[in-house]
Amino acid sequence: MTSGQHPPAAGSDDEERLPSITEQMAEQLGGWRGLVESSVPIAVFVVCNVIWDLSVALIAAVSVAVGIAVVRLLQRRPIRHAVNGLFGIGIGALLAWRTGEERDFYLPGILYGIGYGLALLGSVVIRQPLVGWIWSVLAAGGRSEWRADPVLIRTFNRLTVLWGVVWLLKVGVQAGFYLASMETALGVSRLLLGYPPYAVLLAITIWVVRRVNRERHDSGPVLAASN
Repeated sequence: MTSGQHPPAAGSDDEERLPSITEQMAEQLGGWRGLVESSVPIAVFVVCNVIWDLSVALIAAVSVAVGIAVVRLLQRRPIRHAVNGLFGIGIGALLAWRTGEERDFYLPGILYGIGYGLALLGSVVIRQPLVGWIWSVLAAGGRSEWRADPVLIRTFNRLTVLWGVVWLLKVGVQAGFYLASMETALGVSRLLLGYPPYAVLLAITIWVVRRVNRERHDSGPVLAASN
């Protein structure tokens, strides 16, 4: 392709192939049902732990998580989000049961969040921003032409730093409650700082990348097509 032709991956064709912002967000979050189902076991644990004790809370949370997965399976609906939630609930429940500490129910999520935040920031240091690669897999059909575009590389670097900082901040809040043995506050913060920040970050990412792609297309070709 000559320099006077428009690249197919960076222009309007790419925009037409991409689902809308709301469709992409719904897919990643599992829709409203996915949001509710992922939060219910945590909410059940928090309430049962306040009213009764750790054993009842663990049994109730795990039972609800299993029930959600079974219902989805019987309805022949995707169970990816339910299985992920069940896995996380199961590890936290096992840890809390073994230690007898309510707060340990939330420890796997805290450790996961710390690891994820550090991985995001580390990927920028080695010039392989994770948000860019995640975008390639989830929204660009596996294509990674952005690696040859300095504008998109800078964009994904900044977005990855934003994700990493927000992730570490929200995990820091939960870690503070964990160290202070404030189980109820920890459970509430887990609910409030779970999907809401993720949804905001996802919306910002989709909006920014689509805007940059439009601006690049409007200003003329920047990339040559790969062979």
